Amino acid sequence: MGDTAAPLTGPDLANGIELTAIAEGQSLLGHAHGEAVLLVRPAGSEQVFAIGATCTHYSGPLADGLIVGGQVHCPWHHARFDVTTGDAVSAPALNPLPCWSVERTGSRLIVAEKLARSNRKTPARSPASVVIVGGGAAGNAAAEMLRNEGYAGPITMISADPDPPVDRPNLSKDYLAGTAPEEWIPLRGADFYAANKIALVLGTRVVNLDTKARRIVLSDGTTRDYDTLLLATGADPVKLPLPGSEASHVFYLRTLADSRAIIAKATHSKRAVVLGASFIGLEVAASLRARGLEVHVVGLEARPLEKVLGAALGDFVKAIHVEHGVQFHLGHTIKAIEADKVTLDDGSQVLADLVVIGVGVRPAVALAEQAGLQIDRGVVVDQFLETSAAGVYAAGDIARWPDPRTGHIRAEHWVVAERHGQAAARNMLGRALAFRDVPFFWSQHYDVAIAYVGHAETTDHIEVIGSLADKSSIVVYRAGGKVAAAATINRDKECLEIEALLEREDYAGLEALLVRARSA
Repeated sequence: MGDTAAPLTGPDLANGIELTAIAEGQSLLGHAHGEAVLLVRPAGSEQVFAIGATCTHYSGPLADGLIVGGQVHCPWHHARFDVTTGDAVSAPALNPLPCWSVERTGSRLIVAEKLARSNRKTPARSPASVVIVGGGAAGNAAAEMLRNEGYAGPITMISADPDPPVDRPNLSKDYLAGTAPEEWIPLRGADFYAANKIALVLGTRVVNLDTKARRIVLSDGTTRDYDTLLLATGADPVKLPLPGSEASHVFYLRTLADSRAIIAKATHSKRAVVLGASFIGLEVAASLRARGLEVHVVGLEARPLEKVLGAALGDFVKAIHVEHGVQFHLGHTIKAIEADKVTLDDGSQVLADLVVIGVGVRPAVALAEQAGLQIDRGVVVDQFLETSAAGVYAAGDIARWPDPRTGHIRAEHWVVAERHGQAAARNMLGRALAFRDVPFFWSQHYDVAIAYVGHAETTDHIEVIGSLADKSSIVVYRAGGKVAAAATINRDKECLEIEALLEREDYAGLEALLVRARSA
C-alpha cells in the first residue's frame, strides 16, 4: 500500500517553470527525473518546495489535497505532510515523502537533485524508558513517533494480540473481501521494529499497573519498570450471551486472527448472517457479498447508521447494500443460533452457515481502573493526553479527552487513535502540544466512500447539500446551531476544508463554504 507511482503528468519541473505558475498557498503537479513531483508554495511565501506527489498511506493524489500553512493534507484519508521536510506529521500516513531541492534563477524554478533524509531532532526531555501497553493503532504510532522525534531510549510495546500491529481498517474491508493480500496487512515488518529498537512483547497482557512504583506485572508473572507509560489498550467487541453464540461458525471481528478465521469459514459457506447494522457490520456484509455469499443483516435499529449519520444518509447506505444483494431484517435481533440457521426475536428463521456478530465495542479500561486512574466513560486525560497519574498517558479508543469544540469526548476511530499516539509521544518528550485535531473517519461501502469530520453526539439539525442519489454530497450536522460535523461523498476537497475550518474554529468560514456548496 502507498507505493503505487503517480502518473507523470504536468510540466517537466527539471526543465524549470516560472514562479508565477504557482499561486501562494497552492501546489502544482509535475514531474522531475522520472518521478511525480508536487511543487508547493505556502501562503505568504515566495519559497517553493518539491515533494512526492503520492500519499504514502493508500497512494492518494496529493495534488487534489489542501495546503494548510506548511503542510499538505491528503484528500483521501487526511494524512498530513510537512512540505519542507516531507515528514508524515499526522496519521494515517507513517512514511515520509521524498523531497527535491528547488533552485531559483531570477523568477524561474528548477527541481534539482533528490535530498537525502536525516533525522537530527533532539527531544526537550528523554524518559529513561517508555512502555506502551497495546499493539494497535495508537501504540504503534506512538512508538514510531518517539523515534521520529529523536528519542533514543528503550521502547517496549506489550500487546495481548499474538500478531504485530496491523492495518485494522482493512480487516473488514479489502482483506476480508479478498482484494488485498495479507502482506499488505502488517503496518511494519519485523525488520522495522528491530532496526528501530522497538521491543515487541506479543501475546501477553499487562495484569497490574502500579503508578507509584512505576511498575507493571505481565500475564507471564514477570515485572517491568517504566519511566513513562502509554495506555493504548483499545476496545473489545461486545459479546452477546445468545444460545449457540459459542459455536464454531460464529465470529467476532477485531484482530487479524478473527479476519483470517472468517475468511476460512467463508470459503466453504453459502449464507451468512451479520448481527449489527454498524459500520463494521455493514463492511463485513459488503466483503462477504464480494466473496459471493448470500448475506442477511439483522439490526435493532429502524435504519442502519442513523444514530451517527442521520436518516437520509442511513437510507442511502441501506439502498447501496440492497442494490448489491444484502437482505435486511431491521427492528429485530437474534434469539438463538443453530448450526444451519438463526432464529430471530419474532420467531422467523434465516438460513446461515456463517454468523458474524458486530454490535459494538467497549473500551478496555480494566487495567486503568485497577490502577486507580480517573475514569468517566473512558480514561480521562488532559489536553496533553496525560492521565490522572503523572507519567501515564492514554490514547485511542480508551481515551476521553477535552475537545476544544465539543467538550470531553471519546472516539473509536482508527485515525484518531493513531494521532493520539503521535501526540502522546511528542508530549512524553516535552513538546507540551495540546491535542486539537478534529476527529476523522472513513467507511467504505462497495464503490462508495463516506468521509466524516468532526464530532456530533447529538444534533438539532441535519442538512443534505448536493445529491445523495448522484453520490456527490455534504451532510452537515449542527449542534446548538453551529456546525459540529460533516459527512461527505465524493467531495474530498471540501471535506478537507471543513476539517481545517473546524480545527481553527472558524465558523464564519464554515458558513461561507456551505453557502458556496449550496449554490454550486
